[in-house]
Amino acid sequence: MNTTLPREITADEIATYHSDGVIVLRQLFDADWIELLDRGLIANCDRPTVRSRVWDRDSAGRTMFYDSQAWQGIDEYRQYIFDSPAATLAAKVMGSARVNFYFDAVFVRSPGSQFQTPWHQDEPYWSVEGYDTCTLWMPLTPVAKENALAYVPGSHRLDTVFDQFNFGELNPDGKQNVDQVDFSAIAATRFPDIDQDPERYGVVSWDMQPGDCIVFNSRIMHGGSGRLAKDRDLRVFTTKWLGDDVRIKFRAEGMDPDHTEVMTARGLKPGDRPGTDLYPQII
Repeated sequence: MNTTLPREITADEIATYHSDGVIVLRQLFDADWIELLDRGLIANCDRPTVRSRVWDRDSAGRTMFYDSQAWQGIDEYRQYIFDSPAATLAAKVMGSARVNFYFDAVFVRSPGSQFQTPWHQDEPYWSVEGYDTCTLWMPLTPVAKENALAYVPGSHRLDTVFDQFNFGELNPDGKQNVDQVDFSAIAATRFPDIDQDPERYGVVSWDMQPGDCIVFNSRIMHGGSGRLAKDRDLRVFTTKWLGDDVRIKFRAEGMDPDHTEVMTARGLKPGDRPGTDLYPQII
């Protein structure tokens, strides 16, 4: 396996990430890493965790499967987290001297699935707080820009607290009580209807191949992925990374995924730097 970045991340690319909150980087992960993650994803789908959900099931039986925090039980995921260029990439793009792994999440859509990811920001749902949080979004199958995750450049710099979507309601299999959130008590405004006028918001997305990845700040507005052609599926592996300024925060409005129980069991409390074997420091 190749454990180093195949090229340097340029100063312009880093500047784009911080100004826009998102950047697409081509062919930074070779075929060995993609094949490894494919094997891990197959194992994950065969043995989903207690955190797994089906976010959508239509009348044709097409589904959108989600799972997270499976890495401790999937050897392929662990190898990617500790030995791939991912942590180095996150550190360089964020400009962080220290990087901890936070959690993994997978998104698997059946061929022809029409379910679209609701627009949202990530960090407001999380049991941590900080600007130095990012996600590596990696498709394991080719994806057209109209089906890929889309972003509102610069929205990671907004100070507004939005009334965001409750993903806990997205489940036809009786898991609606998992990780509920309610931002209404703290939100200054409703989340914008970005699909109504994507040009106004400058929405961006990209055609991508396996080996490409998107790095995005976890405060950026993103969504819209889905509505696949009948012969296209979508398999995406994501990892979440925590940089220098990130500290634990337990939110009264709820968290998704909610890490308070496992964090507290490890002796972690609000204001602490994430660590322990659950959130290992890779760099």
